[in-house]
Amino acid sequence: MKLGIDVGSTTVKLVLLNENNEIKYSKYERHMSNVFDKVEELVKEAYDNMGDITVKAVVTGSGGLALAEKAGIPFEQEVITCSRAVEELIPETETAIELGGEDAKITFYGASVEQRMNGTCAGGTGAFIDQMAVLLNTDAAGLNEAAKKHKMIYPIAARCGVFAKTDIQPLINEGASIEDLAASIFQAVVNQTISGLACGHPIKGKVAFLGGPLSFLSELRARFTETLGLAAEDIIFPENSKYFVAIGAALLSEKYGETTLGAIVNALDNIDASEVSDTKHIEPLFESEADYAEFTARHAADKVKTGELAKASGRLYLGIDAGSTTTKSALIDEDNRVLYSFYKNNEGKPLETVLEMLKDLYARIPEDAYIARAAATGYGEGLIKAAFKIDTGEIETIAHYKAAEEFLPGVEFILDIGGQDMKCMKIKDRAIYNIMLNEACSSGCGSFIETYAKSVNMTAAEFAREALFASNPVDLGTRCTVFMNSKVKQAQKEGATIGDISAGLSYSVIKNALYKVIKLRNPEEAGEKIVVQGGTFLNDAVLRSIERVVGKNVVRPDIAGIMGAFGAALVAKDTYEDGRSTILSLEELEGFTVNNSHTRCNGCENRCMLTINKFNDGSRFITGNRCEKGEGKEHIENTVPDMYEYKFERLFDYEPLAEDKAPRGSIGIPRVLNMYENYPFWHTFFTALGYRVVLSPASSKSIYEMGMDTISSDTACYPAKLVHGHIKWLCENGVNTIFYPSINYERGEDPSAPNHYNCPIVATYPEVIGSNMDDILKEFNVKFMHPFLPYDDDKRLKRELSRVFGIDKKEISEAVDKARAEDRKFHIEIKAKADEILDYIEKNHKKAVILSGRPYHLDPEINHGINKLITSFDMAVITEDSVADRVTLERPIRVLDQWVYHSRMYKAAVFAGTRDDVEIVQLNSFGCGLDAVTTDQVEEICRNNNKLYTVLKIDEGSNLGAARIRIRSLKAAIDEREKNQIKAKADNREFKRKYFTKKMREEYTIMIPQMSPVHFRHVEVAMKQAGYKAVQLGYGQVDPTKVTKPLAGHFAKAGVTPRRHLAEVRTDNAEEFEPGQELTAELFPEGTLVDVTGTTKGKGFAGTIKRWGFKSYRRTHGSHKNERRPGSVGACATPSRILKGKRMAGRMGHVTNTALNLTIVSSDVENGVLAIKGAIPGPKGSIVLVRSAVKGA
Repeated sequence: MKLGIDVGSTTVKLVLLNENNEIKYSKYERHMSNVFDKVEELVKEAYDNMGDITVKAVVTGSGGLALAEKAGIPFEQEVITCSRAVEELIPETETAIELGGEDAKITFYGASVEQRMNGTCAGGTGAFIDQMAVLLNTDAAGLNEAAKKHKMIYPIAARCGVFAKTDIQPLINEGASIEDLAASIFQAVVNQTISGLACGHPIKGKVAFLGGPLSFLSELRARFTETLGLAAEDIIFPENSKYFVAIGAALLSEKYGETTLGAIVNALDNIDASEVSDTKHIEPLFESEADYAEFTARHAADKVKTGELAKASGRLYLGIDAGSTTTKSALIDEDNRVLYSFYKNNEGKPLETVLEMLKDLYARIPEDAYIARAAATGYGEGLIKAAFKIDTGEIETIAHYKAAEEFLPGVEFILDIGGQDMKCMKIKDRAIYNIMLNEACSSGCGSFIETYAKSVNMTAAEFAREALFASNPVDLGTRCTVFMNSKVKQAQKEGATIGDISAGLSYSVIKNALYKVIKLRNPEEAGEKIVVQGGTFLNDAVLRSIERVVGKNVVRPDIAGIMGAFGAALVAKDTYEDGRSTILSLEELEGFTVNNSHTRCNGCENRCMLTINKFNDGSRFITGNRCEKGEGKEHIENTVPDMYEYKFERLFDYEPLAEDKAPRGSIGIPRVLNMYENYPFWHTFFTALGYRVVLSPASSKSIYEMGMDTISSDTACYPAKLVHGHIKWLCENGVNTIFYPSINYERGEDPSAPNHYNCPIVATYPEVIGSNMDDILKEFNVKFMHPFLPYDDDKRLKRELSRVFGIDKKEISEAVDKARAEDRKFHIEIKAKADEILDYIEKNHKKAVILSGRPYHLDPEINHGINKLITSFDMAVITEDSVADRVTLERPIRVLDQWVYHSRMYKAAVFAGTRDDVEIVQLNSFGCGLDAVTTDQVEEICRNNNKLYTVLKIDEGSNLGAARIRIRSLKAAIDEREKNQIKAKADNREFKRKYFTKKMREEYTIMIPQMSPVHFRHVEVAMKQAGYKAVQLGYGQVDPTKVTKPLAGHFAKAGVTPRRHLAEVRTDNAEEFEPGQELTAELFPEGTLVDVTGTTKGKGFAGTIKRWGFKSYRRTHGSHKNERRPGSVGACATPSRILKGKRMAGRMGHVTNTALNLTIVSSDVENGVLAIKGAIPGPKGSIVLVRSAVKGA
């Protein structure tokens, strides 16, 4: 029999095959990270069922290597085992797609086998599907059943569960059906797998679906089939597909020796799992019961004023906070006393939860009291407000600030952690001056703790209590919650208690919040008056964790979970005028119903996906729209200037030549990346040469999907991914020549800037296209021109373009001059438009926002209509390039400032600091490495100028929920600061850099993050070379009168007589040696490997034959004594000189040389003699340096 064991990331598969390769026994179970125990359990079951049979066994899988080594069972890589099974059972397969619990693979079969596998991210795998199922209160099978009835697909990010939650939660709050969400989740997995793993390799021919998720989930297979456009005959769904890797392992076992099932059980039984543990632990939350008692007593004092609802009369004010996972409400009276509160998980049904709360509230309100005004806040504010006729709404950041200020006047720092959202507000001069939200990641939020508590059948409160006195909390670091799940399972497997894990999770929630989202550099930035709120802080373990991490006591109101609702109630009271609230009465609530439908808005190029909620009274609430057009309202022309709209139209407003007037034919230009900067130039240039310019259309989701299968890297930013679709469109629309140049240097705009590069993606992405889309270019017979061009130097540019196109240099020169003139005209018009907008806001007393990004953020598909969102709040929009030249940036700044697009952003931030009516919002494409530094630098400039800083992270996901919160928060903060007369304070001082001095070498340690192992090993050596510890060795006596005074002083300081020879030797153990200490041969005992450095024998002046081993010239008729001559050594007209390093005659020998890894055969300490095996450099009697071998030691 042949035994195959596949230990995957979440499951173990075991199969037994007979001599005919038929499955006689199989088992598939989740291991819950107890790999060793689960494998032992399954093998024992096989033993019980099949007896102590003789088997040949092989272990495979991502989690099987350590087990195989400990148990002494042969191990094979899963790519080999899977390929073996495919060859044996389905040899016609050309591509295999395999999804596992936490890994995903695509294997391409052909002349060679090529496999692509996910790295550290579990996005788009079975674990991702499980997480999404929990979010929708079902399981994977439930998702599959729901997806069968879907009507539409929403765009959802599948990079990881955290990002998907950010997309899904607003859809849940806005009423999207579980059927549509289930299908959308499966589509997200498909998109992630194709774009993230195929990486440009086309998936075609016969495709096999393998692995557990693809075995059990028919709708997931359907999504793959539809997306890849597979015909029925090309789909291979083999029987026992979930066992394929295990079957391959069993097939490969034939080449190994025999054993018995009983022997394998015994081997597994003797394995100690703790031997492979790498789990770290941190200090406990509380040292003792007394410590906890002091903590609870201190926080018990932080109470809000309360009253009895039954005794209330007159006006009452209701606040409703429709959060991401919970719904909260608070009812207050005229004295701000809380009379009623409500807190419940909405289970993805916010309307039903609010309906339940209102019915409960109405049953409790006495007859002589009434709701005078109600306010809603939170993620579901708009839906709740429309459904229940709430009087007003307030952005959640302001609601939380109002509540904290009421509770602790003069509050400086507010941290609110909810289920999946997080808000941090820094308060200065009684006004918000900095707001941070987790618009792209819910890592560090409370939902992970709640989800884990559910998984161990505990409530969140019970789980939190376990953490309080845990003696050995697990250090889970600041990892993303998706990755942390595996870490938690690993720790549990190694014996960590529930309490240890609960305490570790509490620490991680806080560390993620402070260090990843808020990026707190030191605790002092938080100030002294700190208020923490949100349901997550009802957990005493989390509360204690923040006090441990920041080293300060914080204030947690006793209503921490409903502070948003309390703030909304305060807003309702502050905005009350007269009368009663318009909120639905109890009678109206009894007949309340809602129906959902979906459509697309065709009001503009965005074609927003709309969710229409229709209520029983005929009113509607529409979500998904970025402006009022989709709501069916009569469109009111927005008179607030929008420079994004103007620039987009002006940039591409060029008429191409008619075909009959284009003697040189057509040339295609993709509407991507640097074309948003240079298109006026290139259109004018080609038109002047007689080409008809064909521009690809505006970007859209369909353009992106058109080129998705050719994208070579999932880590590239969305603007770069769009390039593939634009190139594909040009190919499919009959364009025979595509021009997309590589431009390293943009035109220099600021002489004081260190350089004027384009970013690496912008500069070199044409090379990626040329390599990854070559099949498509050949298929359509398209000539793809992507030369590297010196765009910053017109003289060189003319010469290069003449060479590339083979056109007369004079004609090229005239075309470049025309193009450059048009380019200058375009930029002048952009700056003139900025003047016009700035005049407008001054005359009309409005605000303007510099929507600061790169030129291609102008693309509506990339910015998702954020410019229109800003103008909807009555703020004008201007671009960073239109104002950058109005100020001077004092350099140096903190970061390396060598990219043109970045320099504009820094100068735009400086410009915003000179005016009180201009703010800056930075757009940051997810996946942009360079923005890791630009965001910090722009924030620093804003902080120095006492300005608000807002950054919006954008990618292919088009849900604007987080962006809307940020913009509304910004608007509210502007109003609050204006009311408190907070002004900008221009402070544009240059950054004072600290330079590493020679003295610092002795005292400082330089810490360098290992960003890339390939390069780091060279950096490490270079740094050690630059700053090193060394000892100086002296040998041989010399007459003291024959040394210079400096040397005499040097020897005297060390307490030794002058020495003839000195050598400095680097060593990490320099502190172990004392000045004047004598070193003897005992340093090198017999058998030591050493390196010996010396000066080689001098050979004098030698010719090329002796010196370099040249071959002599033949001695034949007419050679005339040429046999030892080196031949021609000079170069012709270019470069007309002898190049450095040319091998010629010269001095030979007498150079420093080191013989490596020589062995000490004897060490005579008494006589000071070392016997070394092997040749050493130098003549007899010369001085050599002997040291421990660098490589062989």
